[in-house]
Amino acid sequence: MPIAEISALTRKFAQKLIQNSEECEAFLGALQVGACRDRAVLWLVERVNEVPWQVESGPEWRPTFVDRVGTGARPGSHPLHEQGAFYCLDFSSVFSASAVCAFPELVGAKVVDICAAPGGKSIFAWRAASPSILISNEVIGKRTGALISNLVRCKIRNARVVRHDPEVLAEILGTSADLVIVDAPCSGQSLIAKGEDSPGCFHPATINMNANRQRRIISNSAKVVAGGGMLMYMTCTYAREENEGVLEWFVKKNPSFRALSVPHLEAHHSTLSSLPCYRLWPQQGLGAGAFVAVLRCEEERDCGGDESKLHVLWDSSASH
Repeated sequence: MPIAEISALTRKFAQKLIQNSEECEAFLGALQVGACRDRAVLWLVERVNEVPWQVESGPEWRPTFVDRVGTGARPGSHPLHEQGAFYCLDFSSVFSASAVCAFPELVGAKVVDICAAPGGKSIFAWRAASPSILISNEVIGKRTGALISNLVRCKIRNARVVRHDPEVLAEILGTSADLVIVDAPCSGQSLIAKGEDSPGCFHPATINMNANRQRRIISNSAKVVAGGGMLMYMTCTYAREENEGVLEWFVKKNPSFRALSVPHLEAHHSTLSSLPCYRLWPQQGLGAGAFVAVLRCEEERDCGGDESKLHVLWDSSASH
């Protein structure tokens, strides 16, 4: 694999983000090599006795129903994949999604995934929490096909796919969800660590544009959270403005939400905020990187809303 050139802009970004010079160079080295392509298999049925790929050990935050597969493995080409026995995803996504596993009270919950395509976080939440209802929302029309296809293939029950702007979705659903997942659109900086292109992802204008969009999305998503419910905010980018910055801004604007500790992720506690939130870095050798924070709504809320107004593109109850 060719070694990517580290631009002056990328180096400036890294030096601002990571004060420790050795860690900064390790981060830049991971971006330059672009080899962080760790994959995972999320089992939706009982794991078969002998899998046709190498399974790597650890780490401790990996749920028991997830395998970290060896470099070069192609589980997506196996017949079990087409049968819906498992879902393939980036191992960094497992890091952020694993926060669902830390809260057993979410079992049987009503779950709303705000930015759902292609479906990884929705499928993970369904596997981890067996929700009473799963609403997978995707505002970008051309992405809903992949989302529906993955949910159908994986035989996800008690689920609906809808397409609404988060502000409109909040008006329709009211404060009705026990768990709202916001896997926010971001600058896509982790693509560089995978050896892919993401033009302009380290430019301040790109970062600022995404942070503004993320603040809008998380603000409207919070309106869907029931009293006592949780909001999980995730990205796959590195910029503090899109991660800790959004979290701190949101908590300041919404004092009824409190950031929660996630015990099994404490070894990855972010040093870039005083609030509990968690980062996976590409130089740690466990994927391209991820960020996650969990917040609980600590005020009483009346549900409201009218789900009959949902524009449902797919409903699992009508598909089986």
